[in-house]
Amino acid sequence: MLLKDELQVVPTGTILQKQLDIPNYQRPYKWSIDSALTLFNDLYFAFNNKIKEYRIGSAILYKNDEGKYYIVDGQQRITTLSILFYFLDKNNCNNYKLLTKQSYNSLSKTAIINNALLLKSKCKQLKPEEIKKFSNYILTQCTFVQIVTNDEQESFQFFDSQNSRGRSLFPHDLLKSYHLREMNEDSLKTKIEIINEWEKIPKNRLAIFFANSLYPLVRWYRGLDGFKYSTKKIQTFKGIKQNNNLNFSIYHKAANLYIEHFNKNEMYELTEGNKISQFQLTQPLISGRRFFLYVLYYYQLHKKITDYINSSKYRDITPDSKQWEIYIKNLFINIIIFFVDRFNFKALNENYLFFFYRWAYSLRLVMEKVSLSTINKYAKGNSDRINRGINLFYKISEMQKPEEIENILLDQVARNDNYKDISDAILGDTTNE
Repeated sequence: MLLKDELQVVPTGTILQKQLDIPNYQRPYKWSIDSALTLFNDLYFAFNNKIKEYRIGSAILYKNDEGKYYIVDGQQRITTLSILFYFLDKNNCNNYKLLTKQSYNSLSKTAIINNALLLKSKCKQLKPEEIKKFSNYILTQCTFVQIVTNDEQESFQFFDSQNSRGRSLFPHDLLKSYHLREMNEDSLKTKIEIINEWEKIPKNRLAIFFANSLYPLVRWYRGLDGFKYSTKKIQTFKGIKQNNNLNFSIYHKAANLYIEHFNKNEMYELTEGNKISQFQLTQPLISGRRFFLYVLYYYQLHKKITDYINSSKYRDITPDSKQWEIYIKNLFINIIIFFVDRFNFKALNENYLFFFYRWAYSLRLVMEKVSLSTINKYAKGNSDRINRGINLFYKISEMQKPEEIENILLDQVARNDNYKDISDAILGDTTNE
């Protein structure tokens, strides 16, 4: 529960003097030099202009029975302040003891070293008479909104609610917090392992993957909009909660448990070909650990298919330097992902690959302008220019075997000399005719 007596605005010194710790499953310290420099400059500006109180941000802490405070939110700022005080106030190790007590991974160490070099340089630029005053100003007149709970899951809930209406975060940051709360029955070791894998993916790439692939893939086959993904749309990925005991929930949770058990059961001599697929884009996901595995699985599948296209004969006719090229190539890759997810990679023969290329890139030959809205309408089967009424994602979702793709008749397109390579790929090279 929330510890109301510790819910208050407190000076930075009060935060730094606590017995702080960082949960092992928290994301690494990854603040860039720019972020660390911005914090230093903001603090120095407030100090120099004699601002009575400068609010740094919030700190959400989970307090255990032994009086240790685990940082749930505010890790990046608090760690940066600890680095700063290592150079500002070396005589008082309490102000940077967070650094000396933590065991950081390689990602965090790199960021700490880079920011330490920067902040050391900035401290050297201070006048000798400024250092103590500046240090004291940060400790006493720079403040945090301190939120403390004695329940770890509740602290994540505060993090979720605050950041959904506070400073801008990636949608997957909020999903990470939500699904960590759902991992009540999982061990700390499991949490650490899965979050370490999650954090290996750069945040920008994960954001692009959600917005350009995963969100559209679970929406388009149902005829729903699959673009403009944001924090307001994360409900799509919250999945079936662990405590949901309605019939459909029990069924899908049981199915997931059976799949995991079957794939691990040593009495079956399983190969990659006869393992049960862990996930299906047309099936609901399960909250908690399964969500993280789901995202990691489809991120790797997306990478595998992208690499496959980029190393095939389609490499030169799927450019991605212009915006429209990125949009259509993404559509091409997504329809292949959906097909492979429904069947398997072996089902993707050359004829089907060409069919998907023709379906995606015919759009370029008939449209003067290709925008995200254009792609979205086309993927849902709502285009008024070509392949009207064909929602290819939905059709694949209803297929019982891959050969059924041959039953779909696509519109014929005319040659467009503005896009010769695409025309040649779809219609054939007529140069020598």
